[in-house]
Amino acid sequence: MVLELVVTKTADGYTAEVPSLHGCESWAHTEDEVMEKILEMSLFYLNMDDIKRLKVDRARTDFPSIIYKLIIK
Repeated sequence: MVLELVVTKTADGYTAEVPSLHGCESWAHTEDEVMEKILEMSLFYLNMDDIKRLKVDRARTDFPSIIYKLIIK
C-alpha cells in the first residue's frame, strides 16, 4: 500500500498529514520531529506496531510543502 504524506513548513514549525487517513496529522518545531510523530500516528491509524514495515520516499516539492510516499510493506 502507498499513501501520500505531506510535510509543510509553517511560520512556527512544521505540519505533517496523511490526507487519506482522516485526522492523521501532527505538528513539531523541526522536520525530523514531525516526521517521527506522523510515522507513529500513521502506525496507530493503520493498527500496526512495527515501524520497520514503513518506508518513506521523497516524491516532490510543492512549495512550501514536501510530498512523500509512505510505503507500507
